Amino acid sequence: MALSFCGNDLNINAYSVEQGVLNNGCFVDALNLVPHVFLLFITFPILFIGWGSQSSKVQIHHNTWLHFPGHNLRWILTFSLLFVHVCEFAEGIVSNKMMQTNHLHLFMPAFMGFIAATTSVVYYHNIETSNFPKLLLVLFIYWVLAFITKSIKLWKFAEYSVGLQHLRFCITALLVILYGLLMAVEINVIRVRKYVFFANPQKVKPPEDLQDLGVRFLQPFVNLLSKATYWWMNPLIIGAHKRPIELKKIGKLPIAMRALTNYLRLKDAYEDQRTAEDPDRSPSIWRSMYRAFGRPILLSSTFRYLADLLGFAGPLCISGIVKYLNTDNEVPATDKSKETYFGVYFMSSTELLQNTSVLAVLLFLALVLQRTFLQASYYVTIETGINLRGALLAMIYNKILRLSTSNMSMGEMTLGQINNLVAIETNQLMWFLFLCPNLWAMPVQIVMGVILLYYLLGSSALVGASVIVLLAPVQYRIATKLADTQKSTLEHSTDRLKKTTEILKGIKLLKLYAWENIFCDSVEETRGKELTSLKTFAFYTSMSIFMNAAIPIAAVLSTFVTHHFINKSGPSPSEAFAALALFHILVTPLFLLSTVVRFAVKALVSVQKLGEFLQSDEIGDDSWRNGDMSVSLEASKKHLGATKAINRKQPMRYQMDNYEQPTRRQMRPTETEDVAVKVSNGFFTWGSNLSTLSDINIRIPTGQLTMIVGQVGCGKSSLLLAMLGEMQSIDGRVHWSELPDCERVHEGNFSKNRYSVAYAAQKSWLLNATVEDNITFGSPFNKQRYKTVIDTCSLQLDIDLLPFGDQTEIGERGINLSGGQRQRICVARALYQNTNIVFLDDPFSALDIHLSDHLMQEGILKFLQDDKRTVVLVTHKLQYLIHADWIIAMKDGTVLREGTLKDIQTHDVELYDHWKTLMNRQDQGLEKDIQQDSQTTLERKTLRRAFYSREAKNQVDDEDEEEEEEEEEDDNMSTTTNRRSKIPWRVCWCYMSSGGFFMVFLMVSSKLLKHSVIVAIDCWLASWTSSKNQSTGADMSNGTDMSSGTSLATVISSNATLPTPGALENKDYYLPVFIVLCAAGITLCLLTSLTVEFLGLSAATNLHHNLLNKIIHAPIRFFDITPLGQILNRFSADTNIIDQHIPPTLESLTRSTLLCLSAIGVISFITPSFLISLVPLAVAFYFIQKYFRVASKDLQDLDDSTQLPLLCHFSETAEGLTTIRAFRHEARFKQRMLELTDTNNTAYLFLSAANRWLEVRTDYLGAVIVLTAAVTLIWTTKSPSTGGLVGLGLTYALTVTNYLNWVVRNLADLEVQMAAVKKVNSFLGTESENYEGSMDASQVPENWPQDGEIKIQDLCVRYDPMLKPVLKHVNAYIKPGQKVGICGRTGSGKSSLSLAFFNMVDIFEGKIVIDGIDICKLPLQTLRSRLSIILQDPVLFSGSIRFNLDPERMCTDDRLWEALEIAQLKNMVKALPGGIDAVVTEGGENFSVGQRQLFCLARAFVRKSSILIMDEATASIDMATENILQKVVMTAFADRTVVTIAHRVHTILTADLVIVMKRGNILEYDKPETLLEQEDGMFASFVKADM
Repeated sequence: MALSFCGNDLNINAYSVEQGVLNNGCFVDALNLVPHVFLLFITFPILFIGWGSQSSKVQIHHNTWLHFPGHNLRWILTFSLLFVHVCEFAEGIVSNKMMQTNHLHLFMPAFMGFIAATTSVVYYHNIETSNFPKLLLVLFIYWVLAFITKSIKLWKFAEYSVGLQHLRFCITALLVILYGLLMAVEINVIRVRKYVFFANPQKVKPPEDLQDLGVRFLQPFVNLLSKATYWWMNPLIIGAHKRPIELKKIGKLPIAMRALTNYLRLKDAYEDQRTAEDPDRSPSIWRSMYRAFGRPILLSSTFRYLADLLGFAGPLCISGIVKYLNTDNEVPATDKSKETYFGVYFMSSTELLQNTSVLAVLLFLALVLQRTFLQASYYVTIETGINLRGALLAMIYNKILRLSTSNMSMGEMTLGQINNLVAIETNQLMWFLFLCPNLWAMPVQIVMGVILLYYLLGSSALVGASVIVLLAPVQYRIATKLADTQKSTLEHSTDRLKKTTEILKGIKLLKLYAWENIFCDSVEETRGKELTSLKTFAFYTSMSIFMNAAIPIAAVLSTFVTHHFINKSGPSPSEAFAALALFHILVTPLFLLSTVVRFAVKALVSVQKLGEFLQSDEIGDDSWRNGDMSVSLEASKKHLGATKAINRKQPMRYQMDNYEQPTRRQMRPTETEDVAVKVSNGFFTWGSNLSTLSDINIRIPTGQLTMIVGQVGCGKSSLLLAMLGEMQSIDGRVHWSELPDCERVHEGNFSKNRYSVAYAAQKSWLLNATVEDNITFGSPFNKQRYKTVIDTCSLQLDIDLLPFGDQTEIGERGINLSGGQRQRICVARALYQNTNIVFLDDPFSALDIHLSDHLMQEGILKFLQDDKRTVVLVTHKLQYLIHADWIIAMKDGTVLREGTLKDIQTHDVELYDHWKTLMNRQDQGLEKDIQQDSQTTLERKTLRRAFYSREAKNQVDDEDEEEEEEEEEDDNMSTTTNRRSKIPWRVCWCYMSSGGFFMVFLMVSSKLLKHSVIVAIDCWLASWTSSKNQSTGADMSNGTDMSSGTSLATVISSNATLPTPGALENKDYYLPVFIVLCAAGITLCLLTSLTVEFLGLSAATNLHHNLLNKIIHAPIRFFDITPLGQILNRFSADTNIIDQHIPPTLESLTRSTLLCLSAIGVISFITPSFLISLVPLAVAFYFIQKYFRVASKDLQDLDDSTQLPLLCHFSETAEGLTTIRAFRHEARFKQRMLELTDTNNTAYLFLSAANRWLEVRTDYLGAVIVLTAAVTLIWTTKSPSTGGLVGLGLTYALTVTNYLNWVVRNLADLEVQMAAVKKVNSFLGTESENYEGSMDASQVPENWPQDGEIKIQDLCVRYDPMLKPVLKHVNAYIKPGQKVGICGRTGSGKSSLSLAFFNMVDIFEGKIVIDGIDICKLPLQTLRSRLSIILQDPVLFSGSIRFNLDPERMCTDDRLWEALEIAQLKNMVKALPGGIDAVVTEGGENFSVGQRQLFCLARAFVRKSSILIMDEATASIDMATENILQKVVMTAFADRTVVTIAHRVHTILTADLVIVMKRGNILEYDKPETLLEQEDGMFASFVKADM
């Protein structure tokens, strides 16, 4: 068949121009080719040749900067242009088929136009990023030429009365409009940039973000195509394969997305609602959120509507394709002559849509567009959600910094509440924003779907739709139930965690008393409750999954059954499969609707909580709002102007953030310049109107040392806080004196922004930072000063013990320091700061006497006084009063006396004498107290023990992270790449097997069955509808030509006169089989959803049970080397993931994978040729998922790891409020909070962008699958009977697009979640202690050990086979009833010996024989339950006093009271509510340390054992209590063997036998008297030092 441009039909001379050149249609078409060819000729050389040499004028690191205005509009217009060209091309091809010979001019110009449009956009993109506006002229000329040639064509059409009813006329008109608009865009660029026709072209500067090389999030800056497909993410995601994504790689946020920007937006919207008329009205948070973030939400909703409407194209195209499949070939010949002008055929608009290939292409385009819009909508909402969260966090933080202290201490705002606001409520609001476009998009989607169904199937469709709608409330019900069970599960798991934490903290005691099983059972009991609610949770989850899977089946069933009974026949294939696809579309919104409604309810609650929080009391007045500066100068109206904090230590970079720095105090110039602070007539309160401090008149002299003394609870600390302005003042004033270097004259008054005060609170407060950061606290580092401060606080020894010296992280997440160490760091912070005034609140409380003296002499008297700093010191140590320049004595919230010590001595003799007697008592205490092994050395010892063992552990045994690192050490790229993209099958298998093999088998088989049944249902539907097609024979083709308005019934009734035998048989069995299959499908849905959930449950149960038992029975060494936080993580985060997250992920993964596989199987079964096209798609899919999984895992880790510091920063700030405000460091902390928020938001944004990247790609792949499936189905099926199968294939192809990205997302999630199983598994490998022993428990005498005789023979002990022995060949003999003292320097092996008695350490040589039995042979439980020990740190558990003394419930009340009496606690316990059943809070916080130690003594006494071991039990006790203890031991334990490990030597002077140890050996071993006689002996030297 000849090809010629104008065609050569027989009766027409195509090339004649007798009527005039322009009246030859073919010539006009040729004319249309000119602009396209012109463009291609000019642009190709520029693109290919000129490009290598050119470089951008403005050097900028991104090639993403868009220089020209009208950018997005141009892209949209170009895309529309491309689409219209495709239509034109299709129309040309279809028209060409109608002609006798090929007319190239019908489709050739369209094709060239398509290529030219594509070129124009590529060319434009290159010019724009390299900023050569002059080259845009080419495009301008092209648009003008194309516009002219198309207009000529349109004009000729109109002349020959071709009108709107012809498709080609419409297309041409559209093209004219588009070219016109593009011309206008081009003119606009000329107007703005003035690059031609103007004298001075405009210079452009790139946006600020792009000048900053740190900004890596380019979504707002790239061109439209890259925005829609996330093309700019490629380098990041593909690069993740080679090396992990780190924080550096994701850079900073663009300015518009930073927390500060959004905070200011939200705050303005919030503050604007406070009107002048009604200043107290609380602003609505909803309204301010809408004002600040309403526009992007509207944009996103628009995208969402577009996507939803395009979604309906799928079912309609399917219906069209199936309907017209067999009518393509017979075109009625009569039409031909009618519609020819210019000798060519013109078709009507509807005719094109009856061509199946055109429909297939349309379906493809609709899918691509729908998916693009949908992802765009998601992205916009997520970005807005993240912005909102950043703004809310900043708002909450600013509020925290201004919260009044009484709020915090009176418990109106607990730390927990604040943490919840930060961690939960802001996230709830963010999630609500993500989902809120659904709220208004879904109803529209549902209504449209129902209308379309009605149009396809008539009234029977309404039955199916009503099934879906009626089941929606059930789904909502299930969703609310789910939320409730989740709450109760949470309560139980918090409870369980609390118990677990207690166990782990007191694990040493539990093991020594052989109580681990009792406590283990109590945890198991709570876990049982948790599992019960988890079972309910699992049940409801599976119900929800079941509903989601079963509803479409039920709807289809009800619809087709009704249809069968109304119309006496099944539907035609085209209707049936369109309906099927529609039902699938309808289910999703209904399923999601319940979730969305639930989130909306939660969001309402969250907003209410936030509102209450933002309205709560603040420090001082709200005058900062009005910016009204002339506030009267009383302290009660502390001034909060929005001025910058004058803070000499603050470098400039914080200035940007002092956006709300309250300057809190304005002071009168005082009469006497030597007074730093003066309080006159002050009455102060903590919130309730009762004044805590009353009638305070004091002055603090400048540059001198003032001491505040008084009994506990007389208001000393409150006085400091009142001066700092933390208390509410009822009356009176606080004056801070002028500091000459920064006076500001202000409205005639000298107002003074007081300097920051270095303040060390009584309860030490540390940041999560290095030791150095905690001490410098934002001041510049000065080596000399730093060194001095560390020496005065004697921190050097402690720092040397830390693994990284002063660069070690301490605080919540770092190393746990002891109280004394923490307190010394806080004091060091106060000393280091360069402030004029230093407030120290009882800095000696947790320090022993050496340190206190050293700190007093070196630090306070020397270091601070040399600097002429004003010092206020609250203390209980009266012996320091002689150093004070000024003394304030307090009593019951009032000032008793103030003056120098001389004044008081002369004026108030009584008080002075009282002090004197107290001082004497303290001095006697001192003599005893100067011990060689002080508390501090003790703290250092515990620290050393932890690290010594931790380092060893690191050599021996890799922690989770280290295993991975080792594998990564081979720099061979391929190995790392492989490891990072491998799926952890081994861990999955371990998870499955802990669920039990029967459950796994059940799950696999039921899943496979369910999917086979679902496929069977659809195949049956296909053969049913197709059979009906055959039964009506040839007449069907006429039926399809009728307009779809006439229902099928008419067609069928016209055929009813000739019933074929086939038709009758069909009716009988198709329907019942269909019903049976559907019923089976629904049942199997229920079964599978239940099995997966319960498989997950049994796995969770087993894993937790094994983990708990393993850890509780692990040797004590395990707890020394494994950080507590790490063990707790296994019980909290990891267990939670295993309990609640893995089962649904697993379910979703298997479901979507099987759906995709079954779909591909069905299509390949119908047309095997589809498999060929599948190969490239499979390869593409493989690479996409491989890259995505690795990147996603990294980004998820980044998100998790950046979230923790943020939450910690919040709780840290709330705890240290007074300190931060005293130091005046609000700005610095705000800055830090903004940085942390931005970092976390960056990670989250990248994570969601990566998800969009994946979804866009899998969606496009899905669209390609649909296209190939459609094309192969259309081309390979010729027989009319296969309509049903084609419909089936297309419907399945459509489902693939929905589920492909779920496969990958779930794979990635599962991989991250399996890490939890891996971590738990790594703990399951720990060795347990050997609980059995070689003797049977029954062979041990009931009352063993009766006498308490101990023989130690050649004993060698080590903590771990890898470590050196700590005791070497120790021999000793202790007679029954002897009192033995063991002493020695730190690390001499005293405590190790005490642990050896309990077989807690590895005894690898020698033995300990007690009453004739070698303890190594005894079962541990028996051995440990027969001995008693009192440890150096008292451990109490939450519960009752009875539970603490006797958890096994073995003793009578009398015995317990007796024990309490011996321990001198009887009267105190009697006074408590509930007596012996009184409550003990967590860690025994409601008793003082001394009382706790006495409880431990009572506990040891309750267990009537003939051997008692006291391990430095008097370390944390004051003198009085210690004397009690000594007396008790002498009387109550007179007949028992007591081994005391001494900490103060004088406690063992009365012992019968003293053992002095050194480096694991016994050095001296004799009666104390004999040892004292050896002048040069070690014991004698100890005692000398102690006197």
